[in-house]
Amino acid sequence: MPVSEHAPSPSIIAPAIILVEPQMGENIGMVARAMANFGLVDLRLVKPRDGWPNERARATASRADHVLDAARVFETLREAIGDLSLVYATTARPRDSFKPVRGPEEAAERLVAHSAIGRTGVLFGREKYGLENEEVGLADEIVTFPVNPQFASLNIAQAVLLVSYAFTNAARPDHRPRFEAPVTTRADKADLFHLFEHLEAALDRRNYFFPPHKREALVQNLRTMLTKAEFSEQEVRSLRGVIRSLERPVPDDEAQARKDEDHS
Repeated sequence: MPVSEHAPSPSIIAPAIILVEPQMGENIGMVARAMANFGLVDLRLVKPRDGWPNERARATASRADHVLDAARVFETLREAIGDLSLVYATTARPRDSFKPVRGPEEAAERLVAHSAIGRTGVLFGREKYGLENEEVGLADEIVTFPVNPQFASLNIAQAVLLVSYAFTNAARPDHRPRFEAPVTTRADKADLFHLFEHLEAALDRRNYFFPPHKREALVQNLRTMLTKAEFSEQEVRSLRGVIRSLERPVPDDEAQARKDEDHS
């Protein structure tokens, strides 16, 4: 089966494949092979356990050297997805009902549609236990696979293969998409993360996250709401301007005028 028959259209930018703390070089090599089978080339590694480059990865890549040679290594997941504006997190089952859950075909069509206005990516977790809840929380949506519920474990390369195949199938010129390209461009994840940090710091100063043991859940809910809004870059800038305005102390004369008005 010639690989060229399955490569995405040159006008469609394929998603980045992000492996979070991959443990075995052999698995990274097999992921590169799966990507090359379907014309994907953007491989990003977050803190690979055995370092990088890795000769064991090259040994199992079956001549997908171009994918490995172009692979980029990041210290944090936030850095790895900072330039992306639509990110999917993969799970064998939908653990997080607060985010939209798609099958691979529907997720692939949305990735293709979004590629017209921004870069996209798909997260894959560790071989042993996948993605942590906080990492899933950084994504926009979840993609899950219709596997046997009695045996839902997928090898990481198998999961990448399924996503890569679904994407290239959705990117075929003769494919009739169910989704149109969005009209406005979403803010990149880096801009959205800065908004999160700015707002959460401001709320911390106001003791919003109370009681303290509920802070993590409250932060997660807040981030989910802000992510669902699909803010543009300009909207993120405007919101940060609002936060900065609220952070400024009220001038003494204005504060006194308000007090006088309250007592009148």
